[in-house]
Amino acid sequence: MSRYMNLIGQNARKASLDKVNSRTKNKILKRYAFLLGKEKKSILKANQKDILFALGKGLKNNLIERLTIDEKKLIGIKNSIDKIANLKDPVDTTLEKWRRPNGLTISRVSIPIGVIGVIYESRPNVTSDVASLCFKSGNAVILKGGSEAINTNKILAKLFRKSLKETRVNENFIQFIDSKDRKMVDFMLSKMKDYIDVIIPRGGKNLVKRVQQFSNVPIIGHLEGLCHTFIDKDANLKMATNITYNAKLRNTSICGATETILMHEKIVKKFCNPILKKLEENNCKIYGDRFLKKYYKGKIYPAKEKDWSTEYLSSTVSVKTVKDCDDAISHINKYGTMHTDSIITKNKKTANKFLKNVKSSIAMHNTSTQFADGGEFGFGGEVGISTNTLPPRGPVGLGQLVSYKYEIISNGKTRK
Repeated sequence: MSRYMNLIGQNARKASLDKVNSRTKNKILKRYAFLLGKEKKSILKANQKDILFALGKGLKNNLIERLTIDEKKLIGIKNSIDKIANLKDPVDTTLEKWRRPNGLTISRVSIPIGVIGVIYESRPNVTSDVASLCFKSGNAVILKGGSEAINTNKILAKLFRKSLKETRVNENFIQFIDSKDRKMVDFMLSKMKDYIDVIIPRGGKNLVKRVQQFSNVPIIGHLEGLCHTFIDKDANLKMATNITYNAKLRNTSICGATETILMHEKIVKKFCNPILKKLEENNCKIYGDRFLKKYYKGKIYPAKEKDWSTEYLSSTVSVKTVKDCDDAISHINKYGTMHTDSIITKNKKTANKFLKNVKSSIAMHNTSTQFADGGEFGFGGEVGISTNTLPPRGPVGLGQLVSYKYEIISNGKTRK
């Protein structure tokens, strides 16, 4: 195993030193998108094999949903790659430039990070999205997907390598660890510091915790997506109903789905029934506090302390009444995960207080939390959402997958 993994690391490091111009990068990405369409039947067949394996293991429905690729999702994957190809190359861009009184001209210039390791579960589209983003930003990538998606991941990585080879670019810019052995993950985390510059975990809480605990390589990522939607006393009822429904139920399995609804106590009596009834009618299980139970006429389960810190990733939501915006902010900063939190209100002053004081990496006003996505930000895609206090924060797309260096020019200056 160590020989295999070290060879992957050496190949990645060597590939990362190659400079590929923007035109060639875009040509390869467009070729990759074309091959995904051409090999559609093979991709869907491989995915069906993974789904049958996952069903046999008894995976939950939300994980099966993440795993599944159909024709519609494949078109979305292709479109995402085309968008990335059309984005500006983030490498070798002068970010700042200034001249000092001492005669030095200083430029801060963007450079690739180097080699990125990505450890992920279930979603095979991560293979294509991450590979495309890392390559466009000049980085080599080592991919370790979950065992439940190995057949789909394998063909998606193989087609990217094919597009590299056809264009006579080092195919080791993209490498996929073709193994279900979990020891490969441990090896990446603990024994590949010389080859991997940063690791990005994409998956459930247990995976991310494991990576955070054992990695001796810097990490970009988030532990959970415990997102909140706060309905203020000055909210518009129709808007609040539509946003809350979308934020919770559009896609319950993504990290940007709202898990807790906070409702200002002054509007509970008027707002709780139309908002929560729409959720309940669409098979959403509701946990709520005692104040809410007094006014809601539908089915509600008593909320416990653990519900305020639970990422359900299913058609389940917790609902809590709060005294005011300050109370909502305090709740979010205590129980949230610094992912995405939204306020619904017509009051701009209240909205501004919320936006400035929640610790979230993404703070929203009158917007569904489901927009917490790199594609929606215009990044073409993302390798994940970072909730780190240090940058990068929020969706990690092309512009966040580069580092920088200082280039200094003078006319023979020496320091006194």
